[in-house]
Amino acid sequence: MLKGTTAEHFFQTDAEQAKTERRAAKASNKNGDPIGLKSKLLAAIPDPTSPSSVFIATSTGSVRRVNVDTGDTKQLYRGPSAPVTCVAVGGPGNNTVFAGSWDNNVWSWNLTSKAPGRKFSGHTDFVKAVVCTKIGGKDFLISGGADKKIMVWDVETGSRLHVLQDQAVSMMAIQDLVIDPVESGPDHVTLVSASSDPHIRRWRIRRDGFEQLQETSPDEPGAVRHAILEHDTTVYKVVFDSEGDEVDLWTSSGDGTAKCLSRIKGFAADDSIQHGDHVRAVALTEEWVVTAGRDEDIKVWNRSSGKLYCILEGHYDEVTDLVTLDGGKRVVSVSIDGTVRTWLLQKDTLDKVNKEKEDKANGVEKETLAEPATGNMTAEEEAELAALMEDD
Repeated sequence: MLKGTTAEHFFQTDAEQAKTERRAAKASNKNGDPIGLKSKLLAAIPDPTSPSSVFIATSTGSVRRVNVDTGDTKQLYRGPSAPVTCVAVGGPGNNTVFAGSWDNNVWSWNLTSKAPGRKFSGHTDFVKAVVCTKIGGKDFLISGGADKKIMVWDVETGSRLHVLQDQAVSMMAIQDLVIDPVESGPDHVTLVSASSDPHIRRWRIRRDGFEQLQETSPDEPGAVRHAILEHDTTVYKVVFDSEGDEVDLWTSSGDGTAKCLSRIKGFAADDSIQHGDHVRAVALTEEWVVTAGRDEDIKVWNRSSGKLYCILEGHYDEVTDLVTLDGGKRVVSVSIDGTVRTWLLQKDTLDKVNKEKEDKANGVEKETLAEPATGNMTAEEEAELAALMEDD
C-alpha cells in the first residue's frame, strides 16, 4: 500500500515508511560516541601515522582524516566531483593517499601537505578497490573496478603495467583487494581479489608479468579448482588474519556469512559465522571476530567458541567498513548514516553492554540526543548510490 499524505511519503510503501521512521528515531542515539559527517561513508582504513585516526572515503568526493579521540575532522583531501569509494596509503615513504572514485579514476595526494598528486586513468567504470605494494623495491598501486578489471600501476611514472582479467570464469565487479603477506616476496606479490561473483581469485604479480593461480581442491586430493569458491554470492571483503599463526584468509559476503578460509587446507572454509544479512565488513582481534553490514549492527563473536558474544547497536543505516585500533582494543565503524563510531572491545565493556540490554529488555532505553548526520547528495545521486550498494 502506498502512502500519499505528505510529499516525502507519497511514493513510499508502508514498509519503506516504517523503515524511514525507525531510522529517524534511532538517529538520535550516542552509542559508540558518534562523529557526524555530512556525507555517506563508504570505506575506511587506519592512518599509519596516527594510532587514533582513520582515513574515510566519502560520498561527497573527498577523503577525510578523522581523529576518533579528539573528534577532529578538518583534514580533507579534495579533488573528485563524484563519490570516493575506496582509499589506501602507500607510495614513496608511505606518504601518498590514493582514492578510487565514481569518476573511474584513482586520485592521489601528499599525505602531509594534502597537495594533489597524479591521477591514474584507465578504468571504464567505478573504481571500487585500491591497494599499495612494492615489487622489486619499486612502489606500485593496484586498483579494481566495476569494469571487471584489475590494473597494476607504476606509482612513480603513472604508467599502467598490467590488466588482470579471468580468462576462464567471468569475473564481475571487483569489491576488494588484499596482498597476501605470507606468499609475497621481494620480486613478486600474491594478490587476492573479491568480486560480485562468489569466486575469490589469487594472482601472482611480477614487474614483467602476472598469472592467475590455480587452487588445490579441498574435496579431491591432487585435484585443482579454478578459484576459491566458498560463498554463494558477492564477496565484499577479504582480510588476512595477522593474529593467527597460519595467517588465514577471512571473508565477508552477501550470503550473510563471514568465513575463515584455512591456508593449510587450500583456502577451504574452516569456520563460518552466520551474521544474518549482507556482511560488508569483517575485522579481527586476538579474542574477537567483528562483523557488520546491512542490518546496521556491529556483531562481536568469540574466536574460540564461534558464538555471538555481543551486539553493538548505534548505526541507523548500513555499515560499510570496520577498522581496529590500539592492537584490537577498539574497533571503528563507518556507515551510510554518515557517522563514525568507536567501540571498546574489552570483555568487561562488552559484558556491561549485555547487562544493560538484559536489564532493559522489557523497557525502552533512554538515549541522549545527538545531532544526526545529514547528507548533501541530490535525489538522483542518492538513488545511484543505493544501486551501487546493492549486489552488482
